[in-house]
Amino acid sequence: MLSEVLLVSAPGKVILHGEHAVVHGKVALAVALNLRTFLQLQPHSNGKVGLSLPNIGVKRDWDVASLQLLDMSFLDEYREEKPEQGVVTVPTPEQVEKLKEVAGFPEDCAISEQVAVLAFLYLYLSICQKQRALPSLDIVVWSELPTGAGLGSSAAYSVCLAAALLTACEEIPNPLRDDDHVSRWTQKDLELINKWAFRGEKVIHGNPSGVDNAVSTWGGALRYQQGQISSLKKPPALKILLTNTKVPRRTKALVAGVRNRLIKFPEIVAPLLTSINAIALECERVLGEMAADPTPEQYLVLEELIDMNQHHLNALGVGHASLDQLCRVTMAHGLHSKLTGAGGGGCGITLLKPDVEQPAVEATKQALTGCGFDCWETSIGAPGVSVHLATSLDAPIRQALDGL
Repeated sequence: MLSEVLLVSAPGKVILHGEHAVVHGKVALAVALNLRTFLQLQPHSNGKVGLSLPNIGVKRDWDVASLQLLDMSFLDEYREEKPEQGVVTVPTPEQVEKLKEVAGFPEDCAISEQVAVLAFLYLYLSICQKQRALPSLDIVVWSELPTGAGLGSSAAYSVCLAAALLTACEEIPNPLRDDDHVSRWTQKDLELINKWAFRGEKVIHGNPSGVDNAVSTWGGALRYQQGQISSLKKPPALKILLTNTKVPRRTKALVAGVRNRLIKFPEIVAPLLTSINAIALECERVLGEMAADPTPEQYLVLEELIDMNQHHLNALGVGHASLDQLCRVTMAHGLHSKLTGAGGGGCGITLLKPDVEQPAVEATKQALTGCGFDCWETSIGAPGVSVHLATSLDAPIRQALDGL
């Protein structure tokens, strides 16, 4: 068991192109969002394992000796499947109920707290049970990502937990060297982190696609189609505005609405889905070309693709007045936007070309904030899960992890 403090971070994600069409077998491009989740793991010898999630007001601890007495056989079903071979099943209701008993939730406990705690306990007990004794440690997780906004916050959480616990238990080596500020694991170790993170996501979501945890693990940009995930080679880091309209969306209802429209108007909607697929493929091609030496013309193509996809998504019925407002406000400042994720509210992204001057960006952000939206200036194509030297993190992040 490692004795030093570990600091790990992982990015969120946005869908660049392909939302909704991906449900019907088309290509989606998912990119790592440089809003990150940070985890601090502190080993100690007080006989407790603690979890603190300041974003959602969770602070829990358990007695390691009591956990050690648990019959862990309810986890065996998972363990025998050999996560390194990638065979993962959905947790059975019985296994989840057993974890709930271990967690000891109060009756009025929020669902968001329950699933976060269950994912932690599952990963802690499963990964650490090979140790001679379950380790005594404290974990604090703090995130720049809003929860429930379709930005992969739960996947970033699961990836951070998996990476930190696997490293602390020496299942994978700590890649951080003495003179490093930040470092990443090898491809083989990232595969193991991703497998365990996917299991954490299954505890939280039941039946996730695996895209969110893959983007959070590897970073950059991924292409997803019918369960097949592949990384794009060296995509450029694109500057964006990310805007949360704060309008809640119901993903299942939106997906069902597109399906119904496809049944009602097959000759209209099927070509829209084919066109969205072509937009994703064209974007993938342009991003590949931009890896070497981006040109102003390529940014113009990306803007055109954004505009076309947004119109297609409106035609599919997944737009919203708040997203139309976002597009109008940014267009007034010469910027191009589209929804990202399920639509019907939620979030949108706005491309910031390198020649956009900062006063224009600030004016746009001010206008969007004036609409009642939350707005971040960030980038996509960010690095995946990483381990950090404590002094290399910004002071606000260190303070959040230290509970100040």
